[in-house]
Amino acid sequence: MIEEITYISAFNVKADGSIEVRKTTDVVKDGVVIASSFWRGVLAVNDPSADEVLGVDTYYANIATYTWSIAPVPVEEPVSEVTEEA
Repeated sequence: MIEEITYISAFNVKADGSIEVRKTTDVVKDGVVIASSFWRGVLAVNDPSADEVLGVDTYYANIATYTWSIAPVPVEEPVSEVTEEA
C-alpha cells in the first residue's frame, strides 16, 4: 500500500517574530519511506496565510499565536536628509 504523509518538519522562530516553516511529504510503501519532498516558507508576524500553511495542527498554530503576541514591534528610524556644506 502506498500513502502520502505530510507533516511540519521544521518550525523556527526568528528574533523579528517571523517563523520559518518546512513541510515534508513522505511517500510510504509498506511502511518504508520511498520518497520525500519538501516545501519551505516564512510567515511574517500575524501572517494571514498562517492557517493555510500550518493546517489544522493546533500545536504549531498556538506557538505562532503566542510568538506573535510577544514579538517586538518593528522600529522605524527616521531618515535624515544629507545636506552638503559649501
